[in-house]
Order: sequence, then structure tokens, then C-alpha cells
Amino acid sequence: MAKENVNELVDKLTLFDDDLMSRVFDNNIEATELMLRIILGRNINVISVIGQDEIKSHEVGGRNITLDVHAIDVNGDEIDIEVQGNSAGAHIRRARYHSSMVDSKMLDEGQEFRQLKDSYIIFIYKHDKFRKGLPVYHIDRYIRETEELFDDGSHIIYVNGNYKGNDEIGQLMNDFRQTDSDKIHYAALAKGVKHFKDTEKGREQMCEAVEKYAKEYAKEYAKEYAVKEKMISVKNLMENMELTVDQALNALGIQ
Repeated sequence: MAKENVNELVDKLTLFDDDLMSRVFDNNIEATELMLRIILGRNINVISVIGQDEIKSHEVGGRNITLDVHAIDVNGDEIDIEVQGNSAGAHIRRARYHSSMVDSKMLDEGQEFRQLKDSYIIFIYKHDKFRKGLPVYHIDRYIRETEELFDDGSHIIYVNGNYKGNDEIGQLMNDFRQTDSDKIHYAALAKGVKHFKDTEKGREQMCEAVEKYAKEYAKEYAKEYAVKEKMISVKNLMENMELTVDQALNALGIQ
């Protein structure tokens, strides 16, 4: 990819792009505490925050996940913060899977289940996931028959990235949409974005990340295109030569 194209892509990045977002918040306790205070509505004392933190499945061949931002607070509660720009990765069962993966690493052998800390899975979705116009949606478990909260310490939260209210969360989402660090209201966020867009070292890191992503995307697209071409060939053989699926696959040498 041409250097000017890479720079143009970097210029267009916002905090809704996980490559930029995870780098801005990586080891950035100040910015993470600010974001969590606004979303959760209370002060959070963060002791650790890692961008792009991978959690591996215990099952051979199981699906691993990479957390955009993985924070731990002073109480030991685990917090996963994900940004999502499109609907492809925003299925509600993704939140369930992330929650289970985060929970699965909390207890050591012999520990009591009651020692399990709270977990927070927060999706900052670029659009209004549930289309109700609310800034935040809290997903909790309830006892159906009594409508009482089933307080097992599991919390799933969706933030409406399209929310434009005249309050702190509206300002936060406005900052997430900005491409220019000078237009970002919260100083902790502006500083991080400015580093990765306007300093030589940070800019170089972002350009490398964009180039890497572009190459991986090109490979995946090439694989998908090749599969589609083979499917068309199989279909044509079946229709024109009246072959079965197995016969068509064998004729093309496809296993």
C-alpha cells in the first residue's frame, strides 16, 4: 500500500477504530478511569490496563478472543471494553462469549466460587444497538417470577455511540467520533490521540498497524474470492453436465 494512502487512512481513524483506541488506552490509567467513570456513573480506581490483550480458549481448537482494552480495578473486578463500528461483530452472543472467557480465568484451582470477582463487558457501539435513543443499556440477569435482580456479578453494558446528548456521555461519544485531536474535549483522550496521530513515533506505529491490517484483509479477501470461484465452477458442472456434488468436486480435484 502506498505511503500516502496509509497516511490518509491514519488521518481518518477515530476512537471507534480498535487499532487506535486500544493504543490510546494501553497503560493509560487516567484515560481509562475517565471513560469508566462516565459510562458506569461512579469513580473507578484502575490498577492495570492493557490494550489488545489475548485470552486463549482452554479447548484445543477453541476460539480465542482479543480484548480491545482489558482493565482491572482495585477490587480485582475485570473489565473488558470493546469498540464496534459495524453490526458484523456486534451480535449479542458475542458479549456472552466474552463474559464467559473473562470469567474462566479468574479462579485458581481450589478457590471458592464466591471468590469470583465482578466482570464488566462494555461494548461501545458506533450506532444505537437497540434503537431506543438511550445513551447506555445495562444488561442484567433477573429472576423471572419475582423480577428481582440475580446479582451474580456479571455485567454487560452497551454504549450508544450515536448518542449526542448534552451531558458527559454525549461529550465522550462526540470525542470518540473526532479525527482531529484538537477537537477532542477530554484532555486525557486528546493527549493519547495526538501522540498516535501527530508525533513521529506514534504516527509510525499507527502506519505500521494500518499496513498490517490491510495485508491481512487482502489475504482473507483473496481466500474468500477463491472459494467463491470454486463454488461457481462446481455449480456450473452440476448444471451443465448433470453431475452430483461429489462428482463435480472430483472432476475439479477439490477435496
